Amino acid sequence: MILVRLFLEFCRVGLFSVGGGLATIPFLTDLGERTGWFGAGDLANMIAISESTPGPMGVNMATYVGFHTAGVLGGVIATLGLIFPSIVIILIIAGFLEKFRQSKAVDAVFYGLRAASVALITAALLQVAKIALMFHKVYIDTAPGEGVISYELFYWPAIILTVVIFVLVKFSPLKKLHPICFIGLAALAGVIFQM
Repeated sequence: MILVRLFLEFCRVGLFSVGGGLATIPFLTDLGERTGWFGAGDLANMIAISESTPGPMGVNMATYVGFHTAGVLGGVIATLGLIFPSIVIILIIAGFLEKFRQSKAVDAVFYGLRAASVALITAALLQVAKIALMFHKVYIDTAPGEGVISYELFYWPAIILTVVIFVLVKFSPLKKLHPICFIGLAALAGVIFQM
């Protein structure tokens, strides 16, 4: 039963997440809240892992959730669920593409889809920024062996790191570095901040 639900849930995500991997994030946030399969922290980890591994981000995230929920078969089923709507739509469009290529209605639909894509990616950006830069959990020692968990509104080390990376990426000699160098440096910074 869980495999069928994984397939159907990711079919829905794949059907409506127009605009690529980042557009899946709002749908995955909703999916996590409705099903309890993963939380906001898990979503942040999925984004980081999906962005740093080869392959499309949405597919990597579907595989991650499926594997986390139901093992290897769950990963395969969730991935198939995500790509199934795209395959069906591409096959349908391919059959009619030549006929509708010059259609103003088709152009209008694609124009509207661009706006939807921008909105979904903007929503994803805001959710990732909230997870990464805000509401950081802090453990405060009140007495030996006792402590209180508190939340800070802004996570300043992450904000400073974001600004530093933005400046470094804009610095011309570093523009020529391979993206793997930035991934490695970000991983190193993450290890340092977690110490």
